Amino acid sequence: MVSLGSLWLPILLSTVFVFAASAIIHMVLKYHNRDYTRLSNEDAVRAALRGSDPAQYIIPYCSEMKAMESPEMKQKYTEGPVAVLNVMRSGVPSMGKSLTQWFMFSLVVSLFIAYVAAHAIPVGAPYLHVFRVVGAVGFLAYAASQVQQSIWWGKPWRNTWKDVFDGLVYGLVTAGTFGWLWPR
Repeated sequence: MVSLGSLWLPILLSTVFVFAASAIIHMVLKYHNRDYTRLSNEDAVRAALRGSDPAQYIIPYCSEMKAMESPEMKQKYTEGPVAVLNVMRSGVPSMGKSLTQWFMFSLVVSLFIAYVAAHAIPVGAPYLHVFRVVGAVGFLAYAASQVQQSIWWGKPWRNTWKDVFDGLVYGLVTAGTFGWLWPR
């Protein structure tokens, strides 16, 4: 069995490489630029939401499933809009904070991938074996949860498939790093 401590370098480097791949995806390739669109009545919506606490909201709001069968709730759903809304704190977004959180998330993902790999792959395993196992776990870690956003919350599927593709890239980058640096 491989010790988790012996995987510190692939954990750290895969985190750095995933962070770099993410930067390339978002700053060079820019295929996520059209993931969001502008509301035609943005100023009116902003005014209506001003003063709302930072939280996740659903419109129309229904406190329990039974109430969804009432004629009033059915009418609200029919009239629309139906939306999931995330309201953040007011102020200029802090890219530094978000990038730090993304890096820390990627580090935790790499740590858990290393944990699984250390228990599933022996010392001296060939590159391709390490790549397959780590790549599968990495893909699941970065991509699988994206699908439920479309299933349950109405996120456009085209955006989800782009996020799943990103997860595949991150999983492959992680797999390549672990395969390269796997203890011999």
